[in-house]
Amino acid sequence: MASIRPLHDRVIIKRIEEGEQVRGGIIIPDAAREKPQEGEVIAIGKGKRLDSGEYIGLDVQAGDRVLFGKYAGTEVKLDGDEYLIMREDDILGVIEKAAKGKGK
Repeated sequence: MASIRPLHDRVIIKRIEEGEQVRGGIIIPDAAREKPQEGEVIAIGKGKRLDSGEYIGLDVQAGDRVLFGKYAGTEVKLDGDEYLIMREDDILGVIEKAAKGKGK
């Protein structure tokens, strides 16, 4: 099995597929569906390199669920799986789950 190690401030993301979309009783075929803009971070690079040679770490970590722009990143295929490689700047936000059972 091959693996990819992203460089610098790049991250590798696997899209999270949404369930089958049904609108008004019509099933939308796969070819007409929009690709999800949500994914899971699989791997991260060392971080952004400064002129001094130091690295600034990334805000995202492997395992984070993130939102990204519709046309962000570059699609790559590895061992039959599709991934996106993008800069951390292209990530719009990290999805954090709210704690269950907490009241006011």
